[in-house]
Amino acid sequence: MTEIVLVRGDITEVEVDAVVNAANSSLLGGGGVDGAIHRRGGPAILRECQELRATRYRDGLPTGQAVATTAGTLPARWVIHTVGPVYATTENRRHLLESCYRESLRVADELGAATVAFPAVSAGIYGWPLADAALTAVETVHATGSRVREARFVLFSEDVMDAFRAAVG
Repeated sequence: MTEIVLVRGDITEVEVDAVVNAANSSLLGGGGVDGAIHRRGGPAILRECQELRATRYRDGLPTGQAVATTAGTLPARWVIHTVGPVYATTENRRHLLESCYRESLRVADELGAATVAFPAVSAGIYGWPLADAALTAVETVHATGSRVREARFVLFSEDVMDAFRAAVG
């Protein structure tokens, strides 16, 4: 069973096998976690993302899916990019958020990653309510069969950390 660890900090500074990027579908960088990972990881990540866009994901990475690239100059071996859903009150998209975590763990297993750092996918600019984003993340990681030894949630602010503490119980 995957152990869940909560850490307050900067996901671009953690030493793990794989860092999960809360990417946008373009895979070409953006704001928040995505921009920070691209900036800190350097041009090698962008080059691989551009190659993925030119080949496998011409229309962008679909929401809920995940794909790996190099981690460039990050203190990790790989970046696993996943596209979280934008929160909507008119449509239940929780299954897509769950899929982000399941698919990221599947990719981590394919890579042989034992330690994976996750951000709070969709809890920033995509507007997912913190308590539900945290509960969805924790429940999905617990329920997903994976060879990942440690899922480390690296959370940037105290309010997000509090939501994850409550979800872990």
